[in-house]
Amino acid sequence: MFSGSLVALITPMTPDGAMAEDAYARLIEWQIGEGTQGLVPVGTTGESPTLSHAEHKRAVEIAVEVARGRVPVIAGAGSNSTAEAIDLARHAARAGAAAALVVTPYYNKPTQEGLFLHFTAIADAVDLPIIIYNIPPRSVIDMSVETMARLAQHRNIVGVKDATANLARPLHTRRACGADFCQLSGEDHTALAFLAAGGHGCISVTGNVAPRLCAEMQRAWALGRPEEAMALQDRLLPLHDALFAETSPGPVKYAASLLGFGAETCRLPLAPVAESTRARVRAAMIEAGLLN
Repeated sequence: MFSGSLVALITPMTPDGAMAEDAYARLIEWQIGEGTQGLVPVGTTGESPTLSHAEHKRAVEIAVEVARGRVPVIAGAGSNSTAEAIDLARHAARAGAAAALVVTPYYNKPTQEGLFLHFTAIADAVDLPIIIYNIPPRSVIDMSVETMARLAQHRNIVGVKDATANLARPLHTRRACGADFCQLSGEDHTALAFLAAGGHGCISVTGNVAPRLCAEMQRAWALGRPEEAMALQDRLLPLHDALFAETSPGPVKYAASLLGFGAETCRLPLAPVAESTRARVRAAMIEAGLLN
């Protein structure tokens, strides 16, 4: 259903922290022109925890409006409140999104049965494909393969964004959920290895600033050119390292600002990135051929 290089979009902002809608629209248009195969607004990288509900919904609407059906929009719709997640997923459907990305509930620490009931309630409430976002480092909980297999029986639950960085996980997920269950990596460093383990693509942070390279790597693999894909992986590796030198999206927003897509501003409690990180990001972008 979804495959290749998708981008976990930043939410560009002005220096004072307001949404920069023009920069956001330009970023989306550039992504499509550079070969990105899907847009994922207002996830973790889009700073969904610190956007108001109105800003969150506006970000989804802009993505759908600018994309104009050229690539799918998978709208972030996660919350640790099931009722709030249902509201965001319903809005995504009304806005014309192709799917909703729903994160495992953070802070509450539900049991596996709680996870099953949470995602089932969302999938029952909206006629929209749902992709589970499993990211234990941020949400504290890890959805088991067994729970995911139960959820995969629901007609509206179609895949997972796997940010575990555990390359055995897609093997077990494929076996439990079937080859058609859409598996998207949520971890740039292991994106290529994830494909080899049965994945279908990657929802990328690095894709914000290197969309063409990320898309070419995914395309090379799909066309049966593993050596080309590995060469692109080698070229991207220092950039991956730099963009995760501090808590994301701080470094990638600085990188995007160098390309003219908004200020480097992140909303508190994320602090401005250190000067050493700025230097590292700039150097990695020059090495990758993204800056002169």
